[in-house]
Amino acid sequence: MSTGSSPPIVVPLVLELVKEKITEIPDRYIRTTNLDQAHHPTDDPTVKYNIPVIDVEGLLSGESVLADSELKKLHSACQDWGFFQVVNHGISSLLIEKLKSEIHKLFALPLEEKKKIWQEPGDMEGFGQQFVVSNDQKLDWSDMFYITALPTRMRKPQLFAGISPLLREALEAYSLGLKNLTMILLGKMAKALKMDSNEMDEMFNDCLQRMKLNYYPPCPKAEQVMGISPHSDAGALSIILQLNETEGLQIRKDGNWVPVKPIPGALVVNVGDMIEVTQCQFLQTFSTILLH
Repeated sequence: MSTGSSPPIVVPLVLELVKEKITEIPDRYIRTTNLDQAHHPTDDPTVKYNIPVIDVEGLLSGESVLADSELKKLHSACQDWGFFQVVNHGISSLLIEKLKSEIHKLFALPLEEKKKIWQEPGDMEGFGQQFVVSNDQKLDWSDMFYITALPTRMRKPQLFAGISPLLREALEAYSLGLKNLTMILLGKMAKALKMDSNEMDEMFNDCLQRMKLNYYPPCPKAEQVMGISPHSDAGALSIILQLNETEGLQIRKDGNWVPVKPIPGALVVNVGDMIEVTQCQFLQTFSTILLH
């Protein structure tokens, strides 16, 4: 994906800075605005938020009372939050653990190995950072590996060939699991909106699915940096896998930053910019893996 007339600027991997045992943070990573608010979401003890949790097995239950209850929860989560966690989503815990292990190994590769699957000029896929177009631009304290998973015809063969066979195998299986989960969720959203589910299936059966793997190396002055800048997701659904129990992910709700407390085995779903539930604007699927 091009970022304009000029190709993205290549920046060092954060992990390589950490390996140098730095004690001061390079100025490009230091944030001075809104950082304290993000690190300390709210000091008001009366403000308590529980991000909705949707049981996918319940959504698919043959018991109408249970299925209707979960459908109402899904509809409310989309309207009132734009975020929810899903449990019993059909992707096996063994696969997820295998994926976590292989992602750790990917980011632990020597720099020379990473350079073999580095971003090409004008392209975001591979190792690097997204949308770096200025030498004055503030950078996130994170490393990224970005890859198109589906449809298979849109993959970059050199990237899949450049990762380990075990990671490739895990990504393949996880990708298919995400597609199945995406179709279930979109189909149930359509039902809640009284749309034609067959129409939804036709729109998304050949959907675009991209994976962004993020790694946040330890920072000697973590209070000065951000792992990922505040943003909204441009796609239809972002499905987020947090690889440990770190409460690093925050979402904006009623003017407050709310930490997402990971539920073991759950996935976080973000309704992106291109879906307005009340207007049924479903355009593409964007899958994200977050590594803390």
